[in-house]
Amino acid sequence: MRTRMTNTTPGSLKDGKASRGVSQVLRKAGLRPTRQRMALGTLLFEGEDRHVTAESLHAEATAAGQHVSLATVYNTLHQFKRAGLLRELAINGAKAYFDTNTSNHNHFFVEDEGELRDIPGHAIRVDGVPEPPEGMSITHIDVVVRLKKE
Repeated sequence: MRTRMTNTTPGSLKDGKASRGVSQVLRKAGLRPTRQRMALGTLLFEGEDRHVTAESLHAEATAAGQHVSLATVYNTLHQFKRAGLLRELAINGAKAYFDTNTSNHNHFFVEDEGELRDIPGHAIRVDGVPEPPEGMSITHIDVVVRLKKE
């Protein structure tokens, strides 16, 4: 799914300079721009922010003529996540979605379609957050509002 671009996405490439832009983003994140990372990074970070699963990105890469295994897609998504280029959301405990918008925001999940949609950051207020245990800090509060078609 494609959603609106925000300025907070570290991997966003708005200037359309694909190869050079993706390469720079990867290097800045401390990742070597391998063929697989470049191919997947181009699909992920060009254009608008988006939500993908490993399976959907693998299908998109295959359709674009890129020869990458599903295992490589999983590994690359997790490398991008650790480098701060993606945010991971676990939905229903088994399905992981990756979001190119790494800002603190929440989501609608359309259950019938398995689709994530961004909720504007100011639309949800969370009160009563407990103090974290000693030596820990809160990094995100993920709110997922589940929807179904009427």
